Amino acid sequence: MKKGINRWSFPDDMPAADCIRLAKRAGFDGIELALAESGELSLASGPAEIAAIKRIADDVGIAIPSLASGLGWSYGLTSGSKATRDQASDIVKRQLEAAAMLGADTILVVPGAVGVDFIPGAEVTEYDVAYDNAVEALRRLAPYAEAANVSIGVENVWNKFLLSPLEMRTFLDEIGSAYVGAYLDVGNTVLYGYPEHWIKVLNRRIKKVHFKDYRRGGAGLSAFVDLLAGDVDYPLVTAKLGEIGYADYVIAEMIPPYRHFPERIIYSTSGAMDAILGRTTNGR
Repeated sequence: MKKGINRWSFPDDMPAADCIRLAKRAGFDGIELALAESGELSLASGPAEIAAIKRIADDVGIAIPSLASGLGWSYGLTSGSKATRDQASDIVKRQLEAAAMLGADTILVVPGAVGVDFIPGAEVTEYDVAYDNAVEALRRLAPYAEAANVSIGVENVWNKFLLSPLEMRTFLDEIGSAYVGAYLDVGNTVLYGYPEHWIKVLNRRIKKVHFKDYRRGGAGLSAFVDLLAGDVDYPLVTAKLGEIGYADYVIAEMIPPYRHFPERIIYSTSGAMDAILGRTTNGR
């Protein structure tokens, strides 16, 4: 498996070029960038701007295997509003286009939510309505993914939706496209399950994997901790990934960041992933 790190692990104000160079120095094979609503890599970014970012990655010798986006929290494919769903679909299409230009083969999609406790005033959508809306939207988006040769990875997040691996499997199979699969976040499963169970059930439907760690004795977002400091059984997780033949990227998404010297989390994460993956540590 290859070792990557997500853009959200870096300080918010760090330019993409600096994130890319830091990831390379820390020993990562790839960096997962993120498409925002505004900024240097955003919905408004043109081909020249995106190509400039790819050139930086190419020059330092690091891959961009996937492109994330958090815009699904604001614009959900699950939404009860058709206007919001249409906007969400347009964002996914734009994400697919940007990913193809960056050379990524997968995008991370937050499909929306039934409800979100940590976003004040978030829309609450009836579960069956959210499910049907998301299936319909992703069926429509699948041909765009195929045309771009970029897969859509639906992430399991704390959205009160797709709460078990069995439900996620059924959901993906209803969409029925090889270009729509799961973006499995290992740490996000721990609150209500076990990542090794998700790996076994989802199997070849898994497009990419996020590594996080979580302490069951903690509370909410503050229970996310450094890799190997929580309750994820990483030896078992990597064994199960091997059993299903997964040899793609495992990408760290580290939250919350360090309060001081935030770049250190990049190096400590790299060392932890070396241990998890059985690599010789970079020694930093």
